[in-house]
Amino acid sequence: MNDQQKQFILAFMAYAAQRDISLEKLCRLSGINLQALTSGGPVDISRKQFNDLWLNACHLSGDPLFGLHLGESLQLAALGIVGEIVKSSTTVGQGIEHAVALTPLITDLFGMTIERDAGTFTLRLIPDEVNQAASPFAFSQMADFFLVFAVHELDGLILARIRPERVTMPFADKAAVELERVLRCTPTRSGGDYSITFDLKYWDMPILTADYALQESLLQKINAVAPGRLTSDSWQDKVQQYLLKNAYLGIVPLEEIAANFNVSPRSLQRKLKDEQVTYQELADDVRKSLALHYLETGGYYAKEISYMLGYNELSAFSRAFKRWTGKAPGGYRRNFE
Repeated sequence: MNDQQKQFILAFMAYAAQRDISLEKLCRLSGINLQALTSGGPVDISRKQFNDLWLNACHLSGDPLFGLHLGESLQLAALGIVGEIVKSSTTVGQGIEHAVALTPLITDLFGMTIERDAGTFTLRLIPDEVNQAASPFAFSQMADFFLVFAVHELDGLILARIRPERVTMPFADKAAVELERVLRCTPTRSGGDYSITFDLKYWDMPILTADYALQESLLQKINAVAPGRLTSDSWQDKVQQYLLKNAYLGIVPLEEIAANFNVSPRSLQRKLKDEQVTYQELADDVRKSLALHYLETGGYYAKEISYMLGYNELSAFSRAFKRWTGKAPGGYRRNFE
């Protein structure tokens, strides 16, 4: 198992822990040595173990769309590869071409191709038939993961919420609503085709060079909040971590977080109420924490920070910041210059 595959497995484990899955039980059922996996040394996971890992994660979480939700939440966990793509690309198209070339570093269950026509470009998964037959469950979960990960990473390249033109994949009727929410378009059912199509206008868009620095800054902030931790102690902590990980496109709504953890919005609100906190209070705390972090690093203007935190107007951000600190953003920054 190479470094990128191990990084993926560790991100998988971190997400499983957030979903209240016992990592010891998950690894025991899958025949994986958890201590060896987290020790930092070399580790090898067989094809059967990898397939069993997905099976048991879906079973223990009660979530048949575990791969889809993992892809929705994993932006920063894959920062190493994404950072290299950003640093070596100037346009979205170049970034996609580099990402496709890096697919074999993550999985040998399939490859990816890019198809372009007059108005769109399509990312298509090409199964390795032998490996797919040997690990059918892992294949379907990884395919779901890659499709949604593509959407969310394109978001990150241009700091905008992109809506695909079309998504084609096999799926069960009961999964259709959740697939549409996560993938942002109504999926088209197929027998075995996995593909996602975007408007060609995105292809030549420049990658925002600040994006890599922004994601790196966010990662530093997350690590400072919870250094080296794979587990979450409370629903408050889980929600806070999710908000931090996804904050580079603003504060995500309660409904998205609830769906990612496979609970209803009302149930999540009740769990937070039991911990004597509300979602709005957590969202406000994350906004405040990130605003202070960005200003203290000195790399962003107040207008940029306002946009990154989801405020439509700089004046709204300034009012909130003054409520938090008693100072305007500009006055606070001068303390660190």
